[in-house]
Amino acid sequence: MFERFGDLPLHVLVIHAAVVVLPVAALTAIVFALVPRWRWLLRWPVLLLGLGSLVLAYVAKESGDAFVAAVPTLEQAVREHEARGDLLFWYCLIFAAVAVAAVLLLGGTSPLASGKGAKATKSRPLELLTSAAVVVIGVLVIWQTIRTGDAGAKAVWDGQLPK
Repeated sequence: MFERFGDLPLHVLVIHAAVVVLPVAALTAIVFALVPRWRWLLRWPVLLLGLGSLVLAYVAKESGDAFVAAVPTLEQAVREHEARGDLLFWYCLIFAAVAVAAVLLLGGTSPLASGKGAKATKSRPLELLTSAAVVVIGVLVIWQTIRTGDAGAKAVWDGQLPK
């Protein structure tokens, strides 16, 4: 199921989306956590990107496993990339949970005259704790996405490009 999309390996297609969507999701969530006046606007995008990043990380992980199973000679070359990708999946799982919690718990004002989109804050300590969790896991997702992509690129391209 995760091996091919048409005639192409699914992993090769999915990783390009992951390299873009995961950092965008994390940055959007960080802005949502740190800028209360933008929460009314970012609430739905944070929820969708948080859950979408989990789905994307899962498909990337499973398609990578299927790709290595189809081409066993790659197993040694992609060992570090695979380990980093596994860790990235767990970070994305935590990120999705924290994003859902942030959407439910963090309040904010609305610039609309009707006040639509405004949400009251439950408690200040809970707001600070949730915001800190979003920032920490968001930074980890960005960092691990870069590390995972770097390990994959080195596994594929190291020594093949002219100096």
